[in-house]
This record gives sequence, structure tokens and C-alpha cells, in this order.
Amino acid sequence: MARKKIRYNKTSIDQLPNDKPVLYRIETEGGNLNYAGIAKKGRIAERIQEHLGEIPGAVVSIEQFSSISDARAKEKNVINRNKPKYNKQYS
Repeated sequence: MARKKIRYNKTSIDQLPNDKPVLYRIETEGGNLNYAGIAKKGRIAERIQEHLGEIPGAVVSIEQFSSISDARAKEKNVINRNKPKYNKQYS
């Protein structure tokens, strides 16, 4: 599963790979996690851009998965472990 980190702006987001489902993390400059989410294959840039201006962040990191269900399971673990400020928490 490939990982990639980019600046949190439209230009950088448009350059993300779009060929697999991903777990994305929006992080502050200091590395704190503000939000974690998933995006389906083909919708990655669009999904992350929905957050621009609403969720502060300096970088976005993505982790690719072979299936959306694998990405969803990892998202749940990340949210439960990190309790990001802008996520609705899983129980």
C-alpha cells in the first residue's frame, strides 16, 4: 500500500493518484491529525477538496488500499486511536 504526503492546496491535491481507494489524513504543520476520511477510486481529489476551507491543515497524506472495505476498516482504527478534532468518532 503506497503512501504519499502533499501540501493541503488544490494544485497539490489534483496531482494525487486516483487509481485505488484511499484513506486520507489532513494534518497540521505540527503533525496533529485534524481529520481522517476515505475516498473511492476515481474520487480522491474531489473528496479531499470538499474539506478545503473547512478543516485546517498543512499537509494531506494518503494511503492506498486494494478495496474500499479495507480503507474503511483502517479509517475506523485511525479515528478511534487519534480522535481527530473534525471527525465524528466511531464507537
